[in-house]
Amino acid sequence: MKKIASFQVDHTKFGVGMYISRIDGDIVTYDVRMVKPNGGTYISNPSLHTIEHLFATYARNSEYSDSIIYVGPMGCRTGFYLLTRNDMTGEQAIALVKAAYAYIAGFDGVIPGLSEVECGNYLEHDLEAAKKDVLPLLERLENYTEEMLNYEYHF
Repeated sequence: MKKIASFQVDHTKFGVGMYISRIDGDIVTYDVRMVKPNGGTYISNPSLHTIEHLFATYARNSEYSDSIIYVGPMGCRTGFYLLTRNDMTGEQAIALVKAAYAYIAGFDGVIPGLSEVECGNYLEHDLEAAKKDVLPLLERLENYTEEMLNYEYHF
């Protein structure tokens, strides 16, 4: 079998940041990396799950809602994939992630979709860890530019 695109990126060469993972027709996949790959620190499942609920809810209710295809965690627990239509610029995607993560960092309330009816694992959440875990990426994106979305920019 062919090696998939995400396995062809040298994970030893980049860290916390946001990158264009691939472009397929009119769909852009962003690698929203919250911790350094293979760095020994990973996002706990409860935190990842909470971030997913808040990030997806925020993105799908933002001004870019029509461009959002998918928000979901990486199996390696180092970040998220954000899939958008290509009518959304890289600059807009960065702004969306910054706004979503600021929202998560300051969130105080009931996590959206937090019931047995709405979620397949509704008991596994950790809002306090989620609020802490978004901070490194939020800080990293402070002066992020569209040019920096390219993995090679960081090599």
